[in-house]
Amino acid sequence: MAGVLNVKTGTKMKIAFDVPANQTPQFNMMCTYNKAIDESAFLVSIPMLNGKALIPDEDQKMLFSYGDGEETQIVAGYVDDVIKEGIRRFWKVRRVADNRQFVKRVDVRMKVELPIEYMQDTWALNNQGEIDKESGKTADISNNGLAVYMNRWFNVGESCIFTLPRLGTASDGQSSMDVVGVACWTRELPKGGEFRYVTGIQLRFNGMDDRSAMQNYVSYVKKRYKL
Repeated sequence: MAGVLNVKTGTKMKIAFDVPANQTPQFNMMCTYNKAIDESAFLVSIPMLNGKALIPDEDQKMLFSYGDGEETQIVAGYVDDVIKEGIRRFWKVRRVADNRQFVKRVDVRMKVELPIEYMQDTWALNNQGEIDKESGKTADISNNGLAVYMNRWFNVGESCIFTLPRLGTASDGQSSMDVVGVACWTRELPKGGEFRYVTGIQLRFNGMDDRSAMQNYVSYVKKRYKL
């Protein structure tokens, strides 16, 4: 991501809901750029839709267009929060670089932090003949996907192997397990935290046995953490 946006306070921005790649977004809303929060977030005035202030959906990617002609720029982001400054309210928009297409989820993502290890499929072996793994933490988990806090940027479409931790006891628990997933989106996190990025992962299964194993693991997570 290329640092703080080079946009002046008061610049008008057109807004559209993101759409699948084969559709054209409709920039039918307007807002005013206020200021940058950090390199990955900025404030804009709350747009109106059908005469009412638009209520943000944290799972809906928005597109923000500014400039004219060949100088037009489009920034993508998700509304993280509504910020009040004095008597005015603003959207806090977290910038992203992704091509996520929105479909209705058939399973529920549960917010839970589990320690994990991960490695990219194409990472080479080190000099000892072992594969280097990095540590991360789940932000949420479901039967078909994860959101993962990590310190490595993954481009959309890159494949990664994740090791989920052992949970519970030997007699009543879940063994650690490896799952393969593809990055669907990546968001940059504010500086100073434990992790630099959060990445959305769609899992890939070799067959019904792999899918069932993941479903059993998620069911145990739900029971253990009372989610």
